[in-house]
Amino acid sequence: MFNAEKFIEKTIPNLQKDIQRKALIAFSGGVDSTVCAALVNKAIGDRLIAVHVNTGYMRKNEPEQVKQMMEDLSLNYRFVDASKEYYAALKGVEDPEKKRKIIGEKFIRIFEKVAREEKVDYLVQGTIAPDWIESGGGLRDTIKSHHNVGGLPKDMKLKLAEPLRDLYKDEVRKVARVLHLKVSERQPFPGPGLAIRIIGEPTPERTELVREACDIVEKEIERASEQGLMERPWQYFAVLIPIKTVGVHGDKRAYGNTIAIRAVQSVDAMTCHYSTIPHEVLDTISTKITNTMKEKVNRIVYDVTNKPPGTVEWE
Repeated sequence: MFNAEKFIEKTIPNLQKDIQRKALIAFSGGVDSTVCAALVNKAIGDRLIAVHVNTGYMRKNEPEQVKQMMEDLSLNYRFVDASKEYYAALKGVEDPEKKRKIIGEKFIRIFEKVAREEKVDYLVQGTIAPDWIESGGGLRDTIKSHHNVGGLPKDMKLKLAEPLRDLYKDEVRKVARVLHLKVSERQPFPGPGLAIRIIGEPTPERTELVREACDIVEKEIERASEQGLMERPWQYFAVLIPIKTVGVHGDKRAYGNTIAIRAVQSVDAMTCHYSTIPHEVLDTISTKITNTMKEKVNRIVYDVTNKPPGTVEWE
């Protein structure tokens, strides 16, 4: 059985031995990167620089929240707003594998630029076991290329350190609890962000639609779980589907976008089953999304697919 205390005791000395000079960590503010940052910070202290990249595909108010998180952890940090660069790089891109690889490579190029400025030799990532398992290689089929695995350029100059590489999500959460990190129960958020919650081209306009929808889904499900109406899912979000359907606004015909709601229960992200959300909660979410985005969204559907055959994210 996994022992978080022993893992921490073993990992910190190993990091002190393996990372001899300055390192930077890709800090998203999620459970994996936060646990990773806390461990490496304990190991090498001021020689660690946390870098958060705002890709433009973050959730509502997330960049500001991540900044505060880095300050609360007393990390040396750099905040890079690269949203315009990412929107330009993903213009016209619809294929999900291309999205992931473009996003992954741009992350590395930004980190390399910061590394040159800060004279850093090591890149720390919060890669966990499902990331490299699903990204394929050897005898494993590629389910989807995780940006921090399949998106790494072959000519990357930085030395890679991945202290959580052999852990699963439930084990990472156990480490977070031992470290007393507030993010221990935070729901997962994919590295490519909202770009893979938009089926098709992730334009700035489409991103704003799914950002607002995700915010409503998260708030309403959290409110319902706090009120005891339902069990809080492991992960829950909205997806923008590239299908427009006929609807009615007032007494006029409307032609609007479709939003899918996805909520699942899982332990390790390798398998999951869809969450049973009460109809009154789904009704509230549907009404709020369509009222907030009048004339843009007019249809809401709920995803009842397990993993397998589906995956947690749609792309």
